[in-house]
Amino acid sequence: MRLSRVESRNVTFLDRPPPFWTDAAGSEVRDAAGSVYLDFSGAFGVAFAGHRHPVVMKRIAAQAERLVHGMGDIHPPAVKVEFLEALAGRMPWPDSRAILGLSGSDAVEAALKTARLATGRIGIIAFEGSYHGLTLGALATTHRAHFRRPFTDRLVDHVHYLPFPSSRDEAATVLDRVSDLLSPREPVRVGAVIVEPIQGRAGVRIPPGGFLAALGERARAGGALLIADEIFTGAGRTGAFLACEHEGAVPDLVCVGKALGGGMPLSACCGPAAVMDAWPPSTGEAVHTSTFLGHPLSCAGGLGFLAALEAADLVDRARRLGAWATSYLFQQLADDPLVEAVRGRGLMLGVELKGDRPAPAVTVADQLLERGLIVLPAGADGEVVELTPPATIARSDLERGLGTLVETIRSAR
Repeated sequence: MRLSRVESRNVTFLDRPPPFWTDAAGSEVRDAAGSVYLDFSGAFGVAFAGHRHPVVMKRIAAQAERLVHGMGDIHPPAVKVEFLEALAGRMPWPDSRAILGLSGSDAVEAALKTARLATGRIGIIAFEGSYHGLTLGALATTHRAHFRRPFTDRLVDHVHYLPFPSSRDEAATVLDRVSDLLSPREPVRVGAVIVEPIQGRAGVRIPPGGFLAALGERARAGGALLIADEIFTGAGRTGAFLACEHEGAVPDLVCVGKALGGGMPLSACCGPAAVMDAWPPSTGEAVHTSTFLGHPLSCAGGLGFLAALEAADLVDRARRLGAWATSYLFQQLADDPLVEAVRGRGLMLGVELKGDRPAPAVTVADQLLERGLIVLPAGADGEVVELTPPATIARSDLERGLGTLVETIRSAR
């Protein structure tokens, strides 16, 4: 295969030749063989506004005719300012500031650095099942051994992992443990608590109500900052612009990405001025920057995405479609012996499977691909079928895809 001759073998799984995408629009993807798929993955959640949304594409095309690259922290592109102003209006603080990046890992790295500067502490609390990225700083807070094991000797050793709670009793125990770790008696003081409001890669795991708000209270009471990693859950995916909004929780820092650029690489670490001003003012040589910071095409894509959200009220559409989809799956799969649980919020849903065979969701995902439906397996053991379709998906396509999913799960009994 051509790819295997030019790409490192650790990147793309080629034992089963994957479809190579060539075109995409809305909720559909076409591959090099001409096959058409209904995309229930949203391309890792990126295509929340659909593939190639016309408002996004118009903004990118107009920007491409004027300026493709700038000098983000020296001679900033004007479109960077416009995007940052639009993004600030979506944040929960009246004086939001941001550091832009290209990936979720970029945003998490910036957030961890910000917490270090703001608190003077290097300790971190993270959660079992967490996924925050694979750069070395972010990887130190990512729990899965598959990613960590080869680089353990390069990772910082002051990260405490606590269980991600699934019940109120578990949450109470975890919160008490957070308070213990924030005690002045700890030899390495904790300055950051980082959490996904809903754990995506771990299998759409949703904490009990009130946990996120209480976590923020405990963190601040102990002199630490709460970092909400909303890379996956943010930008409307769960039926609110930020998933924290469902519980009225206001974190100290927010990381957003994936859908934010409308398909272009774009992320941000955002926080109130009181926290972000822990960074020193630039003296002409920024402490934290990159060549493509505030990339004009990415910022244009981000402006197009935010405009698309408003134009079609996609956040509310995600809430409504997600509520219907969750109810449908509950009804259709409640008594299925293969199904352990159905859970979700907005258009972020998971069907947890059980059975003797390993990685049951991987098997189901492979079968669905053959039937023209793209989903991703999730969970520590590949036991969850994860569904993150675009909010622009037609109701008929959503019904068709869920019907195919139900039929496939039933046939796997």
